[in-house]
Amino acid sequence: MKGKVLRRRFFCITLVLFSASIPTAQTYAKSTQQQLDEAQQQQQETQEELDEIEDNLSSLEGQRNDLQEELSELNDQLNAVRANLERIEENLDQKESEIEQTQATLAEARQTEVEQYESMKERIRFMYENGETTYLEMLFSANGFADFLNRSEYIEQVERYDRRKLEEYQETCRMIERQEERLNEELAELQMLREEAKLEQERVDGLVAETSERIAGYSDQISETEAQMRAYEAELARQNENIEMLKARVEEERRLSALAAQSAWRDISDIQFEEGDRKLLANLIYCEAGGEPYEGQVAVGAVVINRMLSRVFPDTMVGVIYARRQFSPVASGRLALALANDRATASCYRAADEAMSGRTNVADCLFFRTPIDGITPRYRISGHIFY
Repeated sequence: MKGKVLRRRFFCITLVLFSASIPTAQTYAKSTQQQLDEAQQQQQETQEELDEIEDNLSSLEGQRNDLQEELSELNDQLNAVRANLERIEENLDQKESEIEQTQATLAEARQTEVEQYESMKERIRFMYENGETTYLEMLFSANGFADFLNRSEYIEQVERYDRRKLEEYQETCRMIERQEERLNEELAELQMLREEAKLEQERVDGLVAETSERIAGYSDQISETEAQMRAYEAELARQNENIEMLKARVEEERRLSALAAQSAWRDISDIQFEEGDRKLLANLIYCEAGGEPYEGQVAVGAVVINRMLSRVFPDTMVGVIYARRQFSPVASGRLALALANDRATASCYRAADEAMSGRTNVADCLFFRTPIDGITPRYRISGHIFY
């Protein structure tokens, strides 16, 4: 919100600077002191705006720094997630290798079990089906009771051996199956951890992208705010320069007023008007008091003539009106436009004629302006005071 307000104010100050160079349809005569007061007020407002922009800039930079720290932490998290994912992938590869090895071992054990079982069946079939080597022949061909017992024990040992070996192979198969089941469970768990790690990586990637985008946004705002600040600094420098100029003009006006009060004045009969002076004065009156009552127009013309009569001012119409920084329509270009089209009204021409004839309704006043507090005018006519 603050950024939008500052942008609007930045646009306004740019518009004001642009508009200042364009003549307007209405001009208010202002004394140098009033211009100085207004310039100092504008300077204060511009300084306040500049201070606010600097505060906003500091806030934006602080927020960007916070985001950069947050981005650094997110990048650390992302690196940790990636490292964890790599470890999980390595464990998965190892687990899959273990499962393949276990499956091969299980297949080998099962094959051994089958072979052992087949061997046992062959021996049994051989002993029970072969007419020469049956259990009974072995027993009854013994050379005595001791030999009979030995042969009987041998047969039992062979049978126990086959049974034991078969049970061992079966137990080995069961153990390998349990190991394979455990490895498959671990593999499934690792696969689940891998999916979780991928999701976490996507989440952190998203946060990194979002934070980077926000940092870029703050950088853009900072650049824009810095541009605004430079514009306000330039405007403040211009206002400071203008204030110094106006202060010098105020001192010059005071000096001229004091000097005029102490100096002798010319008589109206001593003034020589040149061709074009009437049009010049009428158009100046139009620019300064075109919207004022007739008496106000005469008063503006009288101020110009009073300056021609005072020995501290030039004694020509052109010299008085085009004196440096004396009449704002001259500096703004409005007077030139008015003269080019002779916009002065009949009332303005009549007021110029009366002033040039020596009539004054503001005595020997040399300045006029719009009213402000703190100044006691000698005369007040409509929207102007004269002193």
